[in-house]
Amino acid sequence: MKKDDDTEEKKTTKKQQSLLQAILSGSSKKVEQELSDSDLFRVFSTRRSTRKFAKTKVEDWKIEKILAAADTAPTAGNFQGLEVYYVKNKEVKEALVEAANRQPFVNAPLVLVFCMNPSRVKMDFTPEILSKFSLQDATLAAAYSQLAAHALGLSSIWVGMIDEEKIKQILKTDLTPSSILCVGYPATRKPPKSRRKLKDLIHVID
Repeated sequence: MKKDDDTEEKKTTKKQQSLLQAILSGSSKKVEQELSDSDLFRVFSTRRSTRKFAKTKVEDWKIEKILAAADTAPTAGNFQGLEVYYVKNKEVKEALVEAANRQPFVNAPLVLVFCMNPSRVKMDFTPEILSKFSLQDATLAAAYSQLAAHALGLSSIWVGMIDEEKIKQILKTDLTPSSILCVGYPATRKPPKSRRKLKDLIHVID
């Protein structure tokens, strides 16, 4: 087993060195291929939203990793102006369905509600700016959790069409929700949808 681990480590190191050399030499095609083959970029490129989940329970260790991923997301001034509500209660999940425009997939095996907490952002700015920082913090945390879920073999869907006031009442909090992340094993696996070309997305200003 140790020998196999050493071999795998050498392969990884060799790939990293190859990618670095391609970047330094300006070989764009080589870089593109290496990036698409790397674990991180494979997660980026193969993720897609799922609206039908299997009833399979998400393992606790995977949930812990998904929550830990949220905690690694960058935040304004590292003040971490967000809170995450991990909803287990069946009745609360059903109430969230109603508060999310009756989208049934909100009742997923794993439901996380990301909320803004601008009071944690101890910076000398107006409340409006602090609120914006907090919204960005919560959004990035949800994105990190979503990517972590996909890396762990799960699927997810980001829900942004929500009744903020209803959710605050349901969760019994005065914090404003930014999104709901629904996670689970997909009922069926589908390939990622096509995206527009980078040349149409990126606007270069020389």
